[in-house]
Amino acid sequence: MLLEDLQVVLKVAEFRSITAAAEHLDMRTATASAALKRVEHTLGVELFIRTTRQLRISSAGEKYIPKCQEALSVLDQAKQNIKTDLGVIDGEIRIALSSDLGRNLVIPWLDELMNEHPHVRLRSHISDSNIDFYRDAVDIALRYGSPNDANIYGFKICNVPRLLCASQKYVDQFGAPQQPKELSSHNALLYQLYDILHDVWIFTHKDTEYKIRVTGNRASNDGDLVRRWCKAGQGIALKSCLDISSELLSGEVINVMPDFKTASTELWLIFPSRQSITPAARLLRDTLKIKCQHILNQLVEKGILDKSIL
Repeated sequence: MLLEDLQVVLKVAEFRSITAAAEHLDMRTATASAALKRVEHTLGVELFIRTTRQLRISSAGEKYIPKCQEALSVLDQAKQNIKTDLGVIDGEIRIALSSDLGRNLVIPWLDELMNEHPHVRLRSHISDSNIDFYRDAVDIALRYGSPNDANIYGFKICNVPRLLCASQKYVDQFGAPQQPKELSSHNALLYQLYDILHDVWIFTHKDTEYKIRVTGNRASNDGDLVRRWCKAGQGIALKSCLDISSELLSGEVINVMPDFKTASTELWLIFPSRQSITPAARLLRDTLKIKCQHILNQLVEKGILDKSIL
């Protein structure tokens, strides 16, 4: 019986599935099954009751697995303490990122981090779909919106205002809307997720709310593509100020209708368990906070954002 075998046991208990545990640990199902059998053979008991339809923890497993988890946690913490004392940052960062923010900002930041800490390894999962820690082989997710699951651990990175954006090319050709009702005559670049088209845009101005249904000839479930369309002058888009910060700072894209505000969101770094919050993950958290705040400060200095909404 190996320590790695015990990690398999804990993942099988977490996912209630040998196949799911194997996928999360990046191993073959047969390898995970063999590890589980070795532990049960050594203990002389079955930790799980297997049927053709489900897998559940046995009475022996209910007693053994929590103690196993405590023991491995103590060992892992001892190892991390030694590395912290030596100033060593290593291990694998398995992170889920949204398409636009991930490709254009976070991946370059991770490249910098890895150049400074060559023992860190990266696996990135790029998608605008919500991550499922029990299905996808990731330990961290960077997502807009605060987590609503009490079992999730997370760190807020920053507030993120959304802005109505258009390229200078589009404005020169079609003009810029001055108030929400004028959006009906403009081409909206729409975001779509899980077959839901986000075609109702909400603005506030002097305590009055304006809810406008917009139309356009382009829609995508990829936020990066919506940004590219906007930059190319294909229409008007409602975007996170971080996602489109480069274009805003360069002047390629401008914030139109700036007096009419849209709801801000929040950027969070989330984890499925405390064990996932490693020294490398903490370094990533601190890096994200510094990098994002620097961009937000630049947008404030340029007059694109009001500091009071950050």
